[in-house]
Amino acid sequence: MYSNKNIFSLSYPIFLTLLAQSVVNVTDSAFLGRIGEVELGASALGGVFYMAIFVVGMGFANGAQILMGRRNGEKNFIPLGDIFNQGVLFSFILSLVVFSLSYWFTSPLLRMFIHSKEIYAATVIYLDYRVFGFFFAFVNLMFRAFYVGVMRTGILTISGFITMGVNVLLSYTLVFGHFGFARMGIAGAALASVLSEAITMLFFVGYTVSFVHIDIYKLFRFNQIRIHVIREILDVSLFMMLQSFISISTWFLFFVFIEKSGEQPLAVSNIIRSLYSLLGLPVITFGITVSTLVSNLMGEGRVSQVLPMVRRVERLTILISIPVVLLTAFFPQLFASIYTNDLVLRLATVPVLHVFCLILVVFSFGNIYFNAVSGTGNTRVALLFELIVMIVYLVFIYSVNFIFHAPVAVAWLSEVIYWVGLGSMSYVYLKRGNWQTKKI
Repeated sequence: MYSNKNIFSLSYPIFLTLLAQSVVNVTDSAFLGRIGEVELGASALGGVFYMAIFVVGMGFANGAQILMGRRNGEKNFIPLGDIFNQGVLFSFILSLVVFSLSYWFTSPLLRMFIHSKEIYAATVIYLDYRVFGFFFAFVNLMFRAFYVGVMRTGILTISGFITMGVNVLLSYTLVFGHFGFARMGIAGAALASVLSEAITMLFFVGYTVSFVHIDIYKLFRFNQIRIHVIREILDVSLFMMLQSFISISTWFLFFVFIEKSGEQPLAVSNIIRSLYSLLGLPVITFGITVSTLVSNLMGEGRVSQVLPMVRRVERLTILISIPVVLLTAFFPQLFASIYTNDLVLRLATVPVLHVFCLILVVFSFGNIYFNAVSGTGNTRVALLFELIVMIVYLVFIYSVNFIFHAPVAVAWLSEVIYWVGLGSMSYVYLKRGNWQTKKI
């Protein structure tokens, strides 16, 4: 059984990596919030639209991570390296496809959904730059999958802080036009993100060549595409890719619905979105950790230890989340002031932050059990759960926005419904489902 020390030693580098990425998100939102509500709202729509495509690559990498974790548990290192090599090749091809589709079809697609002409124009400007990041981000995901799969997560801390440092410096420079550069506004935030991802990719390549025994895994052998290996990855990841795309696409619709209520509700929701990625970091971290631990335990043949380990991680997640929830509940304006100096906007954010406290609690439960299901390799089941919950989610957000015209705080209760539903189904499946003999 993995001890708390083992869990934390694997988790904290992942946490620091995600923290660095979240600081990037918070910084961009804070900078753009000083420019105006339109830019703040547009960065929300542009960011979620980008994420809806980005998670396709992330789903593929997560599937590869589960396979590499299983091979690592089995001590089959050359097949593990083969999964990485073919995963990088496929990720680059995938990035080329999604870049082309995004570059040509983003503008007319957004025109169909966004009501405000000002927000539409700013969102298109943001994405015209941001889509170039797919080439670097998809490859970075495969490096992260490799290091998590082999349980060498320490390097992710360094890569995360490189991403953060470069992005914050470039964003400050390009958004406001410092150090002799032109003031680019929202376009500068997007370009800074792309450049930080490119530099992070170069770091990953350099570190891996210099400090990893690449001959053990036979890394960086890209001389041919091995269809059977890619098919093996897709057998696990395809349903994760679909699940992630459906999830984020539905969240994009959530922001589209909010946008139709006005610029202020959208700006408020972008603040909550940014805090979600920051204050939810411990939950996200333990979700990634539990997935790779489940995969490694099953690869080692220690299936009986899976459920006790998942429960242990769930308890740790809830204990760490409680102080975050209390701080948010008692000092909501303090958190809102990170993003805006506008007192009216800060006060409008307070009721949603109180709902957000409830979201964090159920997120701590739902995310752990859902990631545990994915870690078993039963990604078809995970997709089924996602589809069921999404139907309820869509009905709820449509009703509160267009039928009842409820405040934005009520709309955010949709996240409570989402995580309670997903977590409950995952819990029942792990208790009673037939996942113990899953071969991948």
